[in-house]
Amino acid sequence: MRRWILAATLVCIYAIVALLARAHPLYTTKITWSREVSRIVYNKCASCHHQGGSSFSLMTYQDARPWAESIKQQVLTRRMPPWNAVKGFGEFKNDQGLAQEDIQIIAEWVEGGAPQGNPLYSPPKPDFPLVKTRNNLAEKRVTISGPTILKQSVQAIAIEPTQIPSSGSLQVVAQRPDGSTEPLIWIEKFNPQFNTTYYFRNPLAFPAGTKIEMMPKNGSMTLIVTAPGARHRTAAGL
Repeated sequence: MRRWILAATLVCIYAIVALLARAHPLYTTKITWSREVSRIVYNKCASCHHQGGSSFSLMTYQDARPWAESIKQQVLTRRMPPWNAVKGFGEFKNDQGLAQEDIQIIAEWVEGGAPQGNPLYSPPKPDFPLVKTRNNLAEKRVTISGPTILKQSVQAIAIEPTQIPSSGSLQVVAQRPDGSTEPLIWIEKFNPQFNTTYYFRNPLAFPAGTKIEMMPKNGSMTLIVTAPGARHRTAAGL
């Protein structure tokens, strides 16, 4: 009789534990949406993934949680956020690529149950004002195909891919007359759907005689440049 009572008690305990496990998912990570993951998403993903944006919203935990596994797979393969440039080869103020640390945080969050955490730790949601069209007459767009030597001094503020070889890879470097080398951009696994203008973190000064080279040579890029000190006049030809 006692054995039967003990067995019945154990069955009840197991049933209660199972019910509790279903009601409360098992979290195995201290990383949460509120404290860590939302900051990465707001900084790198929300410009597209917001209400009225070009893709589905990831602005809240409730929005993001159903996509958690997909988000992990997309960032591990670097398909998202879309950023064709190789990190560390050139520096860009509009860099949307994730650092390896960000990728690890997202992966550990998902593998640990994707907990929300305390909403009080959530950062402010970003605003998405309308982007104003640039209208600076001092800027000039220069398409570069193959080796090009600049005929006058310029400041490069951005670069755009215009023709990428079928390999999907193109590397562009500037070599100044003094021998110093400036990596401009390295496109890898190019996806034309996500082509963009890459704005340098700081303007790059190139004196006359600077040589722009690209590898392979059958690609082309557009440099957006200004003449040094020019603000309200059209830059002269290169």
